[in-house]
Amino acid sequence: MVVDCKNLMPYPYPGEVAERPKAAVLKTVEGIALREFESHPLRQFYSNPFRKGFMPNNSAWLYSIKQIRELETITIKNHGISVDVLMQRAGLATFRELKKHWPKAKNITVVCGKGNNAGDGYVVACLAKKAKLNVQILQLVPSKDLTGAAQKAAGKAQKLKIKTSMFTAEKLEKSDVIVDALLGTGLVGEVKAQFRVAIEAINASEISVIAVDLPSGIDADTGNVLGAAIRADLTITFIGHKVGLFTGQARDYSGQIICDDLQLPEKVFAQAKPCTQLLDLIKEVKSLPPRACNAHKGNFGHVLVVGGDYGMGGAVRMAAEAAARVGAGLVSVATRPEHVAMINVARPEIMAHGISEIEQLQPLLQKASVIVLGPGLGASSWSKMLFDEVLAIKKPLVVDADALNILALNHQVRDNWILTPHPGEAAKLLHTTSQAIQSNRLVAVQKLLNKFGGVGVLKGAGTLIAASGETVRLCDAGNPGMASGGMGDILSGIIGGLLAQGLSLFDAANLGVVVHATAGDVIAAEQGERGMLALDLLPVVREILVVNL
Repeated sequence: MVVDCKNLMPYPYPGEVAERPKAAVLKTVEGIALREFESHPLRQFYSNPFRKGFMPNNSAWLYSIKQIRELETITIKNHGISVDVLMQRAGLATFRELKKHWPKAKNITVVCGKGNNAGDGYVVACLAKKAKLNVQILQLVPSKDLTGAAQKAAGKAQKLKIKTSMFTAEKLEKSDVIVDALLGTGLVGEVKAQFRVAIEAINASEISVIAVDLPSGIDADTGNVLGAAIRADLTITFIGHKVGLFTGQARDYSGQIICDDLQLPEKVFAQAKPCTQLLDLIKEVKSLPPRACNAHKGNFGHVLVVGGDYGMGGAVRMAAEAAARVGAGLVSVATRPEHVAMINVARPEIMAHGISEIEQLQPLLQKASVIVLGPGLGASSWSKMLFDEVLAIKKPLVVDADALNILALNHQVRDNWILTPHPGEAAKLLHTTSQAIQSNRLVAVQKLLNKFGGVGVLKGAGTLIAASGETVRLCDAGNPGMASGGMGDILSGIIGGLLAQGLSLFDAANLGVVVHATAGDVIAAEQGERGMLALDLLPVVREILVVNL
């Protein structure tokens, strides 16, 4: 099942018949849900943490290529399942998904490179031939140069007299679907010239593409494009979910992601620890404790947002409102005196305080249970004064934006803070470049954790959350519409508000990230990505937390 983003209603694969939810329309006040219905369309949207069509088989665990190879080796050595059998299963899984997604397709082109990825492609071609489809194989590497299981699969295709020739772009023209079996997980370094030409021709053809295991040219560990990469409509990956498919550049190339475990025995998966776990919205929402009937505002913490230098008062206002909207009992702001009136008028529930002298900040720090430091903080002497005073207090912190830039010049280590850098800020913290951060985001977030302690949140496509003793979490939600001013301020406020309500640093970061990103996806689904503003998220964030998912 995938999701019709236009109407937020589930729709079937082509050829199936859609069914509308049977429950009554959800009653709302200002868009906030009052009751829960199992078939409420937003609930179905929320309940699938793989909204882009990702279909989990066993779990939301993500693996490195090294770990996938360990699983494959264990299967072959200890369970008597050969490479040939795994290749047959991979080809069959690919063909099934091809038929499911393109049931009317008659003309199939399988583009084969080398290695086992090509072997999977030859199996798909054989199955298409047996299904009486018009199939052709376009080779980048002649069959005689193949080895092992791939050579055997190519031999079977030859026996079936499948039309086979060397690749040229013109031969793609009559295809309904292209099967990308060019390059798999064994790719090392940049894509070679002949493969680059084929990749560019396939992308230029605008014909639907199903990628075998991963889009050719994508680094399955980092998500980087290795010179050129196939833009797939659907990627079927095998054994386990590759972490690189969910972060960095790969999100623009993978399309819908489906995993087939190739029927590996369950006990095999227990023998290779995954490197990352995909965030599950439903699980994270349930980490928020219920409220007692006799609760009062003092039970839900007091968030102090510190920042808002000249011209940036909106940043603290947005962060503060976000903290309040996720349920913090009290929210205060410490900012430039010039911004106090604006905050009081826009959001009178927030207690705004003008800070000219450091003595004015100290009583606010004493009253706060959680501090959000950085939104609009700036880099002036006033900014640094506030930074130093806040860090002298040993209360839980969410550190964002300009505070991260100051921290980069004043290194400290703490176990009770959450750092939320985007790649540029992370580069400053680690004294490197944004390009280096993006080249291996998983390594970068671990370096942040090792250097600064606490919890590290590396924002971006496939946001990563790391904490000592925990498996790194990855958030697959979010979209380019969220690339606008204030989104980071909203996130830091959300995390601070959740932290104030008693969640651990790791739980607050996980829930904050996935709720923030999912809200952005809901807004994009309803209204489109372009023109999305940070404050647009808050009604949806509140609904996610109010509806009992």
